[in-house]
Amino acid sequence: MLKTCAGLHVVAQTPFRADGAVDFDSIDTLSAFYYRHGAQGLLVLGVSGEAQMLTPDEAVAVAARFVAASGDRRIVAGVSSPSLAVLESVTRDVMSEGADGVMICPPGHVRTDEEIIGYFGAVFDRIGDVPVVLQDFPAASGVKMSVPLIGRLLERFPAIEVIKEEDFPSPPKIGRLRAEMPRPVRILTGNNGMYLPQELERGADGPMAGFSYPEMLSGVYDLMQRDDRAGAHDLFNRYLPLLRYEAQGKWGIAIRKEMMRRRGALDCAILRQPAPALGEADLAELDFLVGRMDLPD
Repeated sequence: MLKTCAGLHVVAQTPFRADGAVDFDSIDTLSAFYYRHGAQGLLVLGVSGEAQMLTPDEAVAVAARFVAASGDRRIVAGVSSPSLAVLESVTRDVMSEGADGVMICPPGHVRTDEEIIGYFGAVFDRIGDVPVVLQDFPAASGVKMSVPLIGRLLERFPAIEVIKEEDFPSPPKIGRLRAEMPRPVRILTGNNGMYLPQELERGADGPMAGFSYPEMLSGVYDLMQRDDRAGAHDLFNRYLPLLRYEAQGKWGIAIRKEMMRRRGALDCAILRQPAPALGEADLAELDFLVGRMDLPD
């Protein structure tokens, strides 16, 4: 069940070998890395997890390996697809492998409120009462969902148990969601954790984000839970230069994977092609940036 989601849920990277094949062994070391640094669960097959570069069979196999490495921690699988048939098939398979729920973002071809409601009606007709994280991410999907519309979705579809809020500006929208929703719902945040302190202050239940230092994300959450607002902001600010540097779309994922390779979480930092590759100037720039930040090994 997703109704008790709180704390850090890392958007997991998908490891690849140098030849572009999925590196299943590194899923184990990557999972251990995330949990060691405070993750309460993982989102697998997300956008920054390169889900769009996997075949449906690979996606299910990746989710299954993360479930096997989870130690009963929560695993949510991203299943968004313009094809309802693919969404239904992958949802069925990842849930049979032990996932706790799925995350769905509406596709770009639905625009009006009624189209969005109709789309989710068709989704739930196919997948039944599978627990769902509703992803509100218009920068990626092109779909705007207002607070009143999200309220209507929650009233109509009880299987929606979590909102992943990534609209801009996220803090005030989270505040409105917390105040206006028709039933209690968990709110997790994304956007690479860039606005985490303010989002937590407005009522978010934790981050669902990726960063090469996940202990910062979990640490900020823990400090806010202890009402140490100044300490949370100080910790966040310590890591901000690298967090900002990683928040550059697919190129930023290449930076994140390189940092995680350096930290021992991955054997190989490669992205599945076509994708950006870091050059000597990029690596030198990263060395200089990190060298000035006095970060943990």
